[in-house]
Amino acid sequence: MEHSEAKNSEVERAGEDLFNFVVDREDIKWLMSHLPEAADIKRETVEYELQILKIISVGWSISYYLETSPHKNQLLELYWKAVYDFSQTISTATGQIIGHDIDYFQILKDRLDMYVDALAQKSDAIEPAAVIGPEFARTCGNAEDIFTFMTGSKMFIATINRTKEYLEAIKLR
Repeated sequence: MEHSEAKNSEVERAGEDLFNFVVDREDIKWLMSHLPEAADIKRETVEYELQILKIISVGWSISYYLETSPHKNQLLELYWKAVYDFSQTISTATGQIIGHDIDYFQILKDRLDMYVDALAQKSDAIEPAAVIGPEFARTCGNAEDIFTFMTGSKMFIATINRTKEYLEAIKLR
């Protein structure tokens, strides 16, 4: 019984750590500072979409890397609950600023579905980032912009790698 409670505590801590990772914006700031001026894209859109991509990449990584783990569902529930609560705050604040309601969590779900659909349509892709990058650039408003493509790919790869490393370090896999 004590081992089970300890594992639950680890899973709860993991949910909190992964949520804190996605709301930390240092990697987004770094990517934005390295997005060349030549990028034919609205920088505000890229920054906004990077945050969304990071959030859904962690959720995707939990599902993928803990596919056979008995802790997968509990961690996913804790993570997405924290994201949901966060999105409610964003929705309320943004709604007050712009004068109409938005549902940030629905936006996250729509983007997740969009990326999953893109991956399913290109299931022969060697690397998921080769699908995510162009889809990210398209979502940002210019599917042809290589700089935006690469920025999205970098965010996806870095996020899934860091999530995998974290899950391996805490031995939830």
